[in-house]
Amino acid sequence: MITAKVKEVEETIEDLLRRLDEFCGMTDQIRNDTSQILDETIPLVKDKVMEMNHIYAKVDKLEAFVKMVARHVSSLEEQVLEAEKTHGTFLNSVCRLFQCATISSLKNRHHPPAARSYDLPKLYRTEDFFPMNCVGTKYQNH
Repeated sequence: MITAKVKEVEETIEDLLRRLDEFCGMTDQIRNDTSQILDETIPLVKDKVMEMNHIYAKVDKLEAFVKMVARHVSSLEEQVLEAEKTHGTFLNSVCRLFQCATISSLKNRHHPPAARSYDLPKLYRTEDFFPMNCVGTKYQNH
């Protein structure tokens, strides 16, 4: 009877040692995986984050440029509409020009009104926003 109980205790101890060995193996594997993540994966993620921040900055700059161009186009469109109101449409202007030319050649007394000067608005230069030295291979690959 005592030998049976001793044998049962020995089997229980063997089972517990086997489970402890398995547990130690799992903790070693977890430790190795954690070290690999800390040493290899996190620096790669940091590099990608920096790369994405540069891309986001470029996108923000491009969005600002597109908005600025849209404002310029809107302003020019308003000026064209105002000029059309003031001077009529292009077709009417051409017709008036030919009528004036015909009339003035027949009756040298009528002179067409002098054209008002037009000052070009200060517009953007694309090169100011996207310098030519940025067109190199460094930016073409990204």
